[in-house]
Amino acid sequence: QPQLVESGGDLVQPGGSLRLSCVASRLTLRQYAVGWFRQAPGKEREGVAFIGSMSANTVYADSVKGRFTLSRDNPKNTVYLYMNNLKPEDTAVYYCAADLTYRKVASGVADYWGQGTQVTVSS
Repeated sequence: QPQLVESGGDLVQPGGSLRLSCVASRLTLRQYAVGWFRQAPGKEREGVAFIGSMSANTVYADSVKGRFTLSRDNPKNTVYLYMNNLKPEDTAVYYCAADLTYRKVASGVADYWGQGTQVTVSS
């Protein structure tokens, strides 16, 4: 079955940067809308960034706008989340999700989800 695998999470100091990767298998990711979500302990899951098929409809949450960038590497069947100027409040498990329907991704009900990768921002 289709699978998404996130990687790149780490412990980083405030102001640092990370690149998260979402690699798909048995699924051609360029055909899918993709979203990044995060969930911190005791908090609701929130959408971080979204991109449509053909790289349309790129949207960022206000909390990360100007700091995070979502991009595709279609030959690698991968979507990246570049995270800059990280803040302690960015600490969370980050998940990628994919679906053929953009609004399902944006609504948090995508068909396919990764296992998550931990990002910890702390001094």
